[in-house]
Amino acid sequence: MLTGHTLIFGFVLALIVLFVLIIRFKWDAFVSLLVVALGLGLLSGIPAKEIPGIIATGFGNTLAGVGILIGLGILFGQFLASSGAINKIATGMLSVFGVKKSPYAIAMTSITVSIPVFFDAAFIILHKLIQNISLKTKIALSTFVAILSIGLITAHSLIIPTPGPLVVADQTGSDIGVFLLYGLLVSIPGVLVGGVMYGKFIGKRIANNGRLDDYEMSEGNSTIADRKEISTVLSFSILALPIILILSNTFMNLLFRGNPEHFVPTFFSVIGDKNVALLISLVVAMFALKPYIKEDSKTVFAKAFNQSGLVILITGAGGAFGKVVQETGIGDLLIAMMQGLNMPALLLAFLFSQILRASLGSATVALVTTSAIMGPIATELGVSPVLLGLAICAGGVGLSLPNDSGFWVVSKFGRLSITETIRVWTIGGFLSGVTVLLFVYILSIFQGILPGL
Repeated sequence: MLTGHTLIFGFVLALIVLFVLIIRFKWDAFVSLLVVALGLGLLSGIPAKEIPGIIATGFGNTLAGVGILIGLGILFGQFLASSGAINKIATGMLSVFGVKKSPYAIAMTSITVSIPVFFDAAFIILHKLIQNISLKTKIALSTFVAILSIGLITAHSLIIPTPGPLVVADQTGSDIGVFLLYGLLVSIPGVLVGGVMYGKFIGKRIANNGRLDDYEMSEGNSTIADRKEISTVLSFSILALPIILILSNTFMNLLFRGNPEHFVPTFFSVIGDKNVALLISLVVAMFALKPYIKEDSKTVFAKAFNQSGLVILITGAGGAFGKVVQETGIGDLLIAMMQGLNMPALLLAFLFSQILRASLGSATVALVTTSAIMGPIATELGVSPVLLGLAICAGGVGLSLPNDSGFWVVSKFGRLSITETIRVWTIGGFLSGVTVLLFVYILSIFQGILPGL
């Protein structure tokens, strides 16, 4: 069995093979992760007959924690998009902030919308909105592209119930409500720095004012005029429902800490459970939004299932790879290396996740893989599981390169060249991730003082 430096070499070799399979040979991440997990198990000396069971255990354990939630979350987001609620939320933000402060309105919109809707879909849905605002305000389109894209990817990487942070919270053993609260807290400065501030800076250097184009909005958009218009209040209410239910469980647990068997915390522990909260929200959305959706429910479900299937498989495969890595003993070796190098655990988690993000082109795969390896050893590292998880999530925000589908979505719908996309999207995301990490370190000063840390 590999030990010491040979184990490190085997682990690095496995990562290189993973990169080559995904980037060079264009294999799907699901297949690549499983192949590399099997290869690493054999190379490290784990008994061959035990490896399939280890892979299956890692796959199953990961999906046991987040599989149902991923499916429900994508369904929930699709109903919001198909009803026009996402656009209504965006226009509602604009009416609150006003045209002059539209950059802040787009920043808040991006954080809000990314909670239920995947990055690619959210950006495509809102790209015409920022083009219109650019025309009205004469602010460069590149400024709004930066704000929208960085806001979406920051929230996508940090705020539950998107798949990445869900898996990270589960793998680190963090309380879902606590993780959600601190994820929201640290994502805001990340969006302000990497999105708003950097967006204004880069907008003066890439002054491509937007114009309406022929791209279609991907809402299941049966031409918006053909359907009944949803209200702003209903749109925000449906979006907020799962968050309120999840947070209610956390708050009641804190309020009744001395009497956990009381009826009130017991009741909220059921409706505030992550799976139950999102299931309740989905059922409410199905009934409340039905008058605003021209498509039949089967079509909406089909669109959501097209997204969720592969995400669930990749998430499980990432957990399988992480389980094999755990069995090799690499976690103990990482602890020993950090002690020798004096590298802080939070920085290591960020760098590990950032390298995977840049190399593989997927924030979700980076977060799943890093958390599967580092999550189980959070206690041994002597750091709060919540803070370790947030550092991992911060690493998944930036350095999106052309191997990432999101890169091309931003380039195409943001009307940017490849070079401009790197300047606007890649660098902006990196600045946001570093800012988030900085605020995670600030929170670490209060570890043991602030609730949940």
